[in-house]
Amino acid sequence: MLPRQHKNQPWRSGYTTGACAAAAAKAATLSLLEQRKVERVQIELPQGKRTEFRIRTCVFDQNRATCSVTKDAGDDPDVTNGAEIVATVSLKATAGIEIGGGPGVGTVTKPGLEIPVGSPAINPVPRQMITSSVSQAAGSKLNGNGLRVVISVPQGEKLAQKTLNPRLGITGGISVLGTTGIVIPYSISAYTACISQAVSVAVACGCHTAVLTTGRRSEKFAQAELKLPEESYIQAGDFIGFSLKECARKGLTRVIVWGMIGKISKLADGHMYTNVSDSQVDIGFMAEVAAECGIPQETVEALGKAVTANHLRKLLPAEHIKRFCDALCCLAVQKCREHTAGQVEVECIMTDPEGVILGRGSAAG
Repeated sequence: MLPRQHKNQPWRSGYTTGACAAAAAKAATLSLLEQRKVERVQIELPQGKRTEFRIRTCVFDQNRATCSVTKDAGDDPDVTNGAEIVATVSLKATAGIEIGGGPGVGTVTKPGLEIPVGSPAINPVPRQMITSSVSQAAGSKLNGNGLRVVISVPQGEKLAQKTLNPRLGITGGISVLGTTGIVIPYSISAYTACISQAVSVAVACGCHTAVLTTGRRSEKFAQAELKLPEESYIQAGDFIGFSLKECARKGLTRVIVWGMIGKISKLADGHMYTNVSDSQVDIGFMAEVAAECGIPQETVEALGKAVTANHLRKLLPAEHIKRFCDALCCLAVQKCREHTAGQVEVECIMTDPEGVILGRGSAAG
């Protein structure tokens, strides 16, 4: 049974490719070092919850072991749902755990992503999960040796054509993603019922401010910065517009929207539903905002060639980052207020992927 955030939720959550890769890697490590077939493993997700995975295949010899997990994305319409995530683990002479990408895992060819050009598209949190799970399985059995872990996805190259990977310069396969290990089906209509429920709880608990976050990572950053009751924090995901209207309808007087540059840029551009299926980051729009901030034309032209919103942020000279991010937040606030006909006071806060606040914008209702 996959986890539910609330016992009455109508939808079923699933697991990220990163969590599946970590489970497969742990199983392969146990199989190699203990020379046995592994049928199930438990791994620890980033927030501390332990969960069990069924192993789909497990083959081994004295030199290597290969195990796989079938990805279950729950009710989320994820293109990788049902994909086989494979990990092959082998011994190496030097200590440490090395992680590589095999067939079906993309390679990064353009700057601006969380991992450097030339590396397999296995994001930082999945790498940490894989390393932690493999280390736990290995224990003290290595005797000075290390392990090489190769993640592959047999149908990954075909699946990647249904994603944004080709446009982002990730070639040859999918990305191994996930910051929490759990997939929440943001894109199904049932999720809006959960948001509505959360707003009602906040009002019932006497909260006057709601903090709408675009995901769990943003919520964690917001909670560390803001001194507000737990009920104030609502994971709005891609449904910022719906959440704003719910807050206004149910009488909350103040809303803080907290997110990172990609989602905030979409709000600033007037997209209140920020899922990639409905809207994409408009680099041209962001370059225009930079020009309006007085950023030199030469820099603006360079920004216009960015691959992603985060890439654009990294291209900004340090002396212009706050001015640009504040401007983007102010535009997002303006669009959010228009969306609710000015019924609530709105503030927008933008952070980088590590939680450092880059910009703020506010306006009273």
